[in-house]
Amino acid sequence: MSNILKIFILFFVTILSTVTLEAAKFSKASSNPQLIQTGEGKIWCSVCGMNLKKFYKTSHAVILKDGTKKQFCSIRCLVAIWPQIKDRVKEILVVDAKSEKLIPAKKAYYVVGSKVKGTMSMVSKIAFLDLEDAKEFQKVYGGEIVDFKKAFKTAQDNYKKDLAMLKKKKEKMIYPKGEKIYKKVCKEEIDKNRFNSLIQLKKYLKKSKVCGDLKGKKLQMLALYIWEAKEKKSKTSPITVPKEAKCIVCGMFVAKYPRWAAKVVLEDKKELYFDGAKDMFKFLLEPQKYGFTSLNVKDILINDYYHQNAINAKDAFYVIGSDVFGPMGNELIPFKNIDDAKTFMQDHKGKKILRFHEITKEEIEKLD
Repeated sequence: MSNILKIFILFFVTILSTVTLEAAKFSKASSNPQLIQTGEGKIWCSVCGMNLKKFYKTSHAVILKDGTKKQFCSIRCLVAIWPQIKDRVKEILVVDAKSEKLIPAKKAYYVVGSKVKGTMSMVSKIAFLDLEDAKEFQKVYGGEIVDFKKAFKTAQDNYKKDLAMLKKKKEKMIYPKGEKIYKKVCKEEIDKNRFNSLIQLKKYLKKSKVCGDLKGKKLQMLALYIWEAKEKKSKTSPITVPKEAKCIVCGMFVAKYPRWAAKVVLEDKKELYFDGAKDMFKFLLEPQKYGFTSLNVKDILINDYYHQNAINAKDAFYVIGSDVFGPMGNELIPFKNIDDAKTFMQDHKGKKILRFHEITKEEIEKLD
């Protein structure tokens, strides 16, 4: 090997090592984060539960018109919840990576695609209030300087790929480790249906110490396993609909539309079938209209739209206002998993996601 070639290789290795070292120098963490959420769970991302202190320099926040404040570990998590809150947002904030203060996102300069690892995304997005600070960062770590609008659009465009990447990571690493922790240290069976959100579950685990004094990654892995994966191990089948069964609300034969089927089982074991979630809720909200002066319900089932498994209707996430129509037109589209609901809403222009107890007569009337 010639001396010139040796010098070239040494130069290349030195440059590569320098770049890797420089990228490693940048820390997203902060010892004194500016948190605008309130309550015991204010340290965690409102969407994914990640520690905001650890991922502070990619943190975003919103102030809603009613004064509610939510904070996220990344612009990716803001994109995930955006369809649900976009009509209620008063202001969007982002952390200036230089001063570590929250600033209006629309005034920020984003460095997109630098060598710094992304947060919940394959493409990093680091924001600065001052253009010169953004340029200095760019000199060291690379990337493109853009405004909020373009950074947000990039996050939206990459959302599906990021979701797939995160799902793979969870299934290969996080869920198995979370399951091991659950089986090893939890002193009682934990039913996720007792909680309204991942954050509420994390607060319970931390405060009750029912699974020991877990912190950081172990707490996050355990919470994600319980919230997203624990119940998936019990496989179910789609609702079986008798050929002669008619929807009690509209009179249509339900067996003609099996993927949309819903079923209400009464205490006397009588089974009522519906050709979609919308008609099911019409019945449950006003049973007297359909000849029931009283209603003693034992079970309510509905098919998960993607996986076509019968799920407990009270556990489901319902996407409303999408461009997908059921047998009776506009429908509530049910999912067992919140990530599936978010993906569907992103793909099919859904307006919001509702839980069972949030579905009212007024919401149903809007669909007719």
